[in-house]
Amino acid sequence: MSIASTQVTLRSVTPADVEAVFALILALADYEKLSHQVTGTADALRSHLFGERRYADAIVAEVDGTVVGFALFFYNYSTFLTKPGIYLEDLFVLPDYRRYGIGTALLTHLAKTAIAQGCGRLEWSVLDWNAPAISFYKRMGADVLPDWRICRVTGDALATLAGE
Repeated sequence: MSIASTQVTLRSVTPADVEAVFALILALADYEKLSHQVTGTADALRSHLFGERRYADAIVAEVDGTVVGFALFFYNYSTFLTKPGIYLEDLFVLPDYRRYGIGTALLTHLAKTAIAQGCGRLEWSVLDWNAPAISFYKRMGADVLPDWRICRVTGDALATLAGE
């Protein structure tokens, strides 16, 4: 497969893209061997991207009218910088479309968005075993922070913490 001569289009996600983005989320979960953790639905994603209260936003990458990658993100806040930031929840490009600059283009687009909106940082997490992604992110100028760990509370533990 060669997309070298094909135009890659980046654009904001639309409601018509939700099924394709959810399919990419499933492909990402499969790649990360985390399919068993996917409990969401395309309908929930649609609601969170386009409902009365928007919880997230996304950019899609298209080749010949087909969505082949996405970056899903939301805004956070840095108390130390006293500035908003962008947290990249997931970035994924289908395997057949990798090494054509699509991931780079998605990250560059998000960096430009962050600067345009006065954000102080763009950040994300990466699985420690994902050496290709870590190498890619370092080439893009990211620092992989060795001293920080993600803390997460979900399911029954979340309910217990909430006193329910």
